[in-house]
Amino acid sequence: MPIQMLNDAPFYQYYEIIGGKKFMSPSANLDHSGIIARLFFAFSNYFVTHKSGYVYLDNVDVHLSDEDTFIPDLSIVLKDREQILAGRKAIYGAPDMVVEVLSHSTRKKDLTIKKDTYEAQGVREYWIIDPRAKSVTVYLLKDGKYFLDEVYTLMTEEDLNLLDEDEKADVKYKVPVSIVEGLEVPIEFIFSWGY
Repeated sequence: MPIQMLNDAPFYQYYEIIGGKKFMSPSANLDHSGIIARLFFAFSNYFVTHKSGYVYLDNVDVHLSDEDTFIPDLSIVLKDREQILAGRKAIYGAPDMVVEVLSHSTRKKDLTIKKDTYEAQGVREYWIIDPRAKSVTVYLLKDGKYFLDEVYTLMTEEDLNLLDEDEKADVKYKVPVSIVEGLEVPIEFIFSWGY
């Protein structure tokens, strides 16, 4: 990672390598950062309590192959695979789970080439979070291919009032994490502001 000086202080430029080409990783906006912070909190609490894994924010390189080094918004590595943490300097191999939060500048890559690469490298669970739609799209790996498990959406009172009783009964308020037992994250918590 090249170091530039900004007002006589080091300025670190983060970039990802996708298909052997460098792409700058822009800074996240406040909504994006808040979502990731809340997820980090939820996952960290679970893994500290259960001593079963590790969760990393978007400042950790994930070396998926010689051609692909990504900086996911959130990476989860379970305890039984901690050997990929390579001296605790970076992740060398596929995390068990990855979360990407869509932004204007990353949307296309997150939905296409990054999703395809995570699938090919064996990331077992991939969440794509859309702050505008207030949705969490969950992909699970089965037989080497992703299948869409569910799209979870934050429903407003207005939205709920438009539903009949059967539709209301089908509304999901928590996103389950398939790679671990007993962890569910409330959708309202993911998209709350100032929590």
